Amino acid sequence: MKIVINRCYGGFSLSDEAILRYAEIKGINLTRVEDEDKFWSYFIIDGDKDKYFSDRELPRNDLVLVQVVEELGAKANGQCAKLRIIEIPDETNWQIGEYDGMEHVEQVHQRWY
Repeated sequence: MKIVINRCYGGFSLSDEAILRYAEIKGINLTRVEDEDKFWSYFIIDGDKDKYFSDRELPRNDLVLVQVVEELGAKANGQCAKLRIIEIPDETNWQIGEYDGMEHVEQVHQRWY
């Protein structure tokens, strides 16, 4: 299984190019919206200002996400991100751990109290 993680401090994010490529493959109609000063922007789905697209909510083992990061390489990196694909055995029960936005994949262990 391939999993996309961020390997620098800051946090996971995709570039606009990667978001648009992801949407193209998935068949999602996105519109970029900017504030009046063009300081920040976000994407909405199907022109509905109440339906936001969030790259941070994507499953990190999403096959299309992995494809986009493989296709674009460093161009997939969002602000303060350095994306990397980690490969682990399919049967692994995994989660993403992080410190100040730098992520790693770790195996989930059971705990009993």
